Amino acid sequence: MGTRIEFQKPAGGTAAGYVAQGPTGAPGVVVIQEWWGLVPQIEAMCDRFAAAGFTALAPDLYDGRQVPLDEPDEAAKEMMALQLSTAAGELSGAVDELRARTGVDKVGVVGFCMGGGLALVLAAQRPDAVAAVIPCYGVHPWSEAHPDYTDMTAATQIHCAGLDSSFPPEAAEALAKTLGDLHKQVELFVYPDAQHAFGNEDRPEVYDASAALVMFQRSVSFLEEHVAGK
Repeated sequence: MGTRIEFQKPAGGTAAGYVAQGPTGAPGVVVIQEWWGLVPQIEAMCDRFAAAGFTALAPDLYDGRQVPLDEPDEAAKEMMALQLSTAAGELSGAVDELRARTGVDKVGVVGFCMGGGLALVLAAQRPDAVAAVIPCYGVHPWSEAHPDYTDMTAATQIHCAGLDSSFPPEAAEALAKTLGDLHKQVELFVYPDAQHAFGNEDRPEVYDASAALVMFQRSVSFLEEHVAGK
């Protein structure tokens, strides 16, 4: 359904990504990869959001590199080598590309694992555009990646796996409290029997089809409310 594109970064130069075009006028959603890279599963997620009525763009933060799903150590190395300033520029460029492509000023952001942490960073850095942010079992492996949420205007929907040691319910609750104390709109969903990355259908050892479906449906409804204005 989608296609690979290049788009402009705010400070100059181009970045690459995968875009799945929704109906005419469909609002934009930035989809942010796990630590494996812009793999087919993330492209398929963009396609699903497009079928649900959005224009979804996933930036390729690893510049074409993809890590096999059976090599988590290599994925960790790629994640830790990621330059946050470079990633932030690409993510901001994705926001601008979606606004230009759709003609809709507000966008949503959905991120998975590493992408969940980066989704929060993007929402904090682009309060002018990001109206909804959805971190799905999101992690913040970099100390400098913890955002200042003071100026963030996006509503936040947090998805957390009950059996997740990387982003346990306690961490999700602490994030929700931090946002709530700043009078941000936030909701938290915990999936008690699910494991980290339960939404990744290419990882059968952790995939939970029923929990993944509920997470996707909740995400779509949240985006419809806060980005599409339905």
